[in-house]
Amino acid sequence: MDQNVVVLVGGVGGAKLAYGLAQLLPPERLTVIVNVADDFWHYGLRICPDADTLMYTLSGLVDPVNGWGIGGDTTAMLDMLRRYEGETWFRLGDRDLATHLIRTQMLRAGERPTQVMQHLATKLGVACTLLPATDAEVMTLIETAEYGTLEFQDYFVRYRWQPVVKAIRYSGIDHAKLTPEVEHAIDAADVILFGPSNPWLSVQPILAIPGMRERLLARRVPRVAVTPIVGGEALKGPAAKIMRELGLAVSPVTVAAFYGDLINGFVVDQRDANLPFSDVITMLLDTIMPNNESKLNLARQVLMAVEKWGAV
Repeated sequence: MDQNVVVLVGGVGGAKLAYGLAQLLPPERLTVIVNVADDFWHYGLRICPDADTLMYTLSGLVDPVNGWGIGGDTTAMLDMLRRYEGETWFRLGDRDLATHLIRTQMLRAGERPTQVMQHLATKLGVACTLLPATDAEVMTLIETAEYGTLEFQDYFVRYRWQPVVKAIRYSGIDHAKLTPEVEHAIDAADVILFGPSNPWLSVQPILAIPGMRERLLARRVPRVAVTPIVGGEALKGPAAKIMRELGLAVSPVTVAAFYGDLINGFVVDQRDANLPFSDVITMLLDTIMPNNESKLNLARQVLMAVEKWGAV
């Protein structure tokens, strides 16, 4: 495909699709915009879980079992931290720790998060362009029934996403700005994709950045989302649980409604072939990606579908 493709992602599912796209597209044609609202400070280090999952996946370093972290990483630092009775609820692998150390050092030296991410990705051998959705510090906050307001990583990791979700908001989002790099990538895009990421935890923090929705809507190009819901359940993570707790039907139809006029195409898993959709073109594909071959296959079929649909 001789077109510029932009894909918005967060977490494991989005990283899997990005991996497939990166195998098919020339690196100069692919830009991946990643969620930053689950980034946080921990032991004085800036941790960026979605960005790191994306970098490790595209570089081939990712743990193939978990879908995050570095495969075969050790935990000597964490073991010593436990001996000191420090907080060990957030797993930091020894090699993974180097990523956070360099990132924090560069940020404290005045580098922008965009520059830091590009440096780290390049050093890991990632050829396509990876961009944080914004250089601002924003954070997803989860209003829970049991613990009140929790920062995202407390909800997701410390409490293993078990608390009941009452509402979700994004701290700092009103003052966030699109970076020039993100603006240019969207303006130059011939195809815009939304990965099979959690709509409320991964995609909405990107869409909520002032100016993002308007910029996406201004592009009269294929704008296609891939469902993260298959057969009434999420393939990974708390998406289905959150939907139930927010009073939403756990269905790809709900996901399509979440995107609304942002999309003119929607990829549905073939297992949900009988669901009713309106006002959006749908393509039935196998969206489950247990291995690299399936990631490549889904990316290829999505690109083929986009070429058939053309500009809307």
